[in-house]
Amino acid sequence: MLGEYRITGRRAADISASVEQAVGAGELAPGQPLPPMRELAERLGVNPNTVAAAYRTLRERGVIETDGRRGSRVRSRPATTGREFIRVEVPAGVRDASAGNPDTALLPPLGPAFAWAAAQGDRDPVLYGHEPVEPELARTARAELDADGVPAGPVAVTSGALDAIERVLAAHLKPGDTVALEDPGWGSLLDLVPALGLRTVPVGVDDDGPLPKDVDRALEGGARALIVTDRAQNPTGAAVGAARARALRAVLRRHPGTLLIEDDHGHRIVDLPLHPLAGVTRHWAFVRSVAKAYGPDLRLAVLTGDEVTLDRVRGRQRLGPGWVSRITQRAVARLWADGAVDTAAVAGAYRTRRDALIAALAERGVEARGRSGMNVWIPVPDETGAVARLLHAGWAVAPGARFRLGAPPGIRITVSTLAQDEVGPLADAVASAVRVGGGRGLV
Repeated sequence: MLGEYRITGRRAADISASVEQAVGAGELAPGQPLPPMRELAERLGVNPNTVAAAYRTLRERGVIETDGRRGSRVRSRPATTGREFIRVEVPAGVRDASAGNPDTALLPPLGPAFAWAAAQGDRDPVLYGHEPVEPELARTARAELDADGVPAGPVAVTSGALDAIERVLAAHLKPGDTVALEDPGWGSLLDLVPALGLRTVPVGVDDDGPLPKDVDRALEGGARALIVTDRAQNPTGAAVGAARARALRAVLRRHPGTLLIEDDHGHRIVDLPLHPLAGVTRHWAFVRSVAKAYGPDLRLAVLTGDEVTLDRVRGRQRLGPGWVSRITQRAVARLWADGAVDTAAVAGAYRTRRDALIAALAERGVEARGRSGMNVWIPVPDETGAVARLLHAGWAVAPGARFRLGAPPGIRITVSTLAQDEVGPLADAVASAVRVGGGRGLV
C-alpha cells in the first residue's frame, strides 16, 4: 500500500511526524492511501488510539483527509507541498512576468516616514501594556472604511492580509469545517485553508467576482465561511461590481450564519469603487493590506469586523505577537497623511498596461481577463506546454496550477512593469504558445 516507505514511531507525535516528513519529501504521493488505523497499530505494536491521535493531528494540519469507509489518504494538495513551489525558475536573460510584485517605481519612499516614526518613538516609547493600535492609523482607516460603506466595527492591525484571514478563520472554525474559496484564487490562501485543517469548496469567478449560484451551492452544501476578494482579485483581476454585490448579499441573507471575510488588497491601486458585502451575516471581517500600494515588506493590514470576531482576534493576538510594531503603524499613518501614493496615477498606470496587453492578445485571437489590479489571466488548453514555450521564447509566466482548485488551466501574467514596447512581443509569444499543441494542463 505504501510502496517502499515504512511509517515509524511509538508515540502519536512521532507517527504523525513520520507521515508528514514522507509527504514533504515526496515519498508519500498525493492521493496515496494510508493503512487502516488498527492495521498500522498492530504493525507498530501500539494502541489503536495512538494511531487515531496521529491521524487526527495529520488531518488538522491538512496533510491527510479521511472519507468514511474509504479510509485516510494523503491530501491531493497537502499543506507540506505548498503552491509556492509551483513556480518557474527564471534563467538569466528571461523577462520575469510571473512574480506578482508591484512596480517599485510606483511605491513611495519609506525613509522619511520611518525616520519620523522612529523619532516619535524616541520621544514617546511604546511599552508593554500600551494600546496595540496607533490612534491616528485607526482613525484614518476607520474614516476611509466609513466612506466606502463598510459597516461600523473596531479596528485591529495584523501582519498582512493572510495573517488577518488566518486569525479570523481560527476564531470561528474548527478542523473539518468547509470554506468556500474563489477558483481561480490566491494561491497562498488555497494553501492556508487546508493547512488549518479546513476543507475547501471552489466557487467560480468571472470579471465581477464570485458567481452567486456557486456561492449559494457551496453554502447550501454546508460551507461555514466564504472569502471574497473585492478588487484586483489574484489572479484574474476581477472586481465585485454593484449588481454582483447585490446578488451576493441576497445569497448571504439566506445564510446568515456564514462567516464572511472580504479581502480588499487592491485598496489604493484600483480606482474602481468598492461594493462591500459586510453586514449581511452575523460574523464578518474586512481586511485591507498596504502591500501592493506601499510595499510588501511593510507586512501590515488593517482589519475590521463584528465585535465578537474582532474581540476574539485581538485576544488571541495578545497571547502571541502582542501587536504589530507601532513604529511601522506610525510610518504608514504618516504615508497616508502625506498622500504618498497617488491612487489615480497608480491605478491608471496598471490599467494602461493591462488594457494594452489584453487588446494586443485580442487582436491575435487570444482571450484574456484583467479588469483591475496588476495581473492578466489567460485560459490555455495546455498549461505546462504554454509555460514551457513562453520560457523558451524569453518570458516567464506563472503556472495557473498555483491558483486553481478545479478551474480550467490558465497562466497568469503580471503586467506591473510591462513597458509599451514589450506588449507586442509578449502578445506574439503568448499567441504562439497557446496555439501550439493542446492536451491537458498542469495539475
